[in-house]
Amino acid sequence: MQQRVIISQDIEHDLAQAIAETEHDRVFVLTDDITQECCLPKVAALLTKHNATTITIRHDDTNKTLATLADVWTALQRGGATRHSLLVNLGGGMVTDLGGFAAATFKRGINFINIPTTLLAMVDAAVGGKTGINFGGLKNEVGAFANARYVIVNTCFLDTLDTANLCSGYAEMLKHSLISNAQMWAEHVNFDILQPDLAELQRMVAASIAVKEHIVADDPHEHGIRKALNFGHTIGHALEEFSMQQQGGAVVSAQLLPLARARTAPKNTLLHGYAVAFGLIGELYISARKAGFPTARLHQTARFIRENYGAVAFTCDDYPTLLNLMRHDKKNTSGTINFTLLHDIGDIRINQTATDEEIREALDFIREGY
Repeated sequence: MQQRVIISQDIEHDLAQAIAETEHDRVFVLTDDITQECCLPKVAALLTKHNATTITIRHDDTNKTLATLADVWTALQRGGATRHSLLVNLGGGMVTDLGGFAAATFKRGINFINIPTTLLAMVDAAVGGKTGINFGGLKNEVGAFANARYVIVNTCFLDTLDTANLCSGYAEMLKHSLISNAQMWAEHVNFDILQPDLAELQRMVAASIAVKEHIVADDPHEHGIRKALNFGHTIGHALEEFSMQQQGGAVVSAQLLPLARARTAPKNTLLHGYAVAFGLIGELYISARKAGFPTARLHQTARFIRENYGAVAFTCDDYPTLLNLMRHDKKNTSGTINFTLLHDIGDIRINQTATDEEIREALDFIREGY
């Protein structure tokens, strides 16, 4: 089943239409405690008309667990959900990932609609059919491919976000431009994400989603070109998982250098998009070293990330742990760390490898070289 992405100008109208066109006997809405307060009021009147039952979980990726998944299954069961029921996932990537997995597995699969409320979820998590939870200390270790019937994208929710979470989502947009075309990349590295024009950002979000949709349509189950969407993620996921394990230890998250412009200070654990941003730097370095990526574009991208994302702190003593985390990445085969690399913007090389020494050099470059 293919999903339909709606770039929405009227969230209530578009959600009403999506619900009407999706089979349902009962409607449930999954939120976390933050989106329940900040985002649910934008669609509450419509959901009340459908007698929707609200299921609320705790926010933060550390709660994307088997225990939380079981809580959602239990709430669906107690609420009388059947295999003809509908789950509306209203929230960031944690909600759409976990909610999609809950829907894909409850009664062997019920319909669901994603309404991403963070920039990261709009351009990444809510689109493409990947669902899952963290398990055993690893990101998205257990999950399934399952398409939402609809993904409704409306930047009206972005006025609820702090600067750190806007930047987090924007890193995935930057990745999309790097694997797509130089014109989009140039636009992205010249955009003021710290004081964004939301109308302009909605246009850019639509273009970014189109990049991902095109790739996913060609390779829905990640056997080939869809691996391009993992660019920046081999190193990025290792940094993110290390940060989650440390909980304020060696890795310090999201230190925005122009922090006075941010509405709230970032927290200590590394936000996904910040990890991806630093991963982009490392994997662009490997791309320049092994695939001929232009060094001028490497340094321009790294400079943009430095100016907007700050620095991530870890030491060479942490390299063995980070390398071990990379070896657990789902893209690997036979223990070999797998990378997507670029010869140039939009010129993709999937199923590439790098030696431990080359990866250490990339980690050095993230820490010191840009």
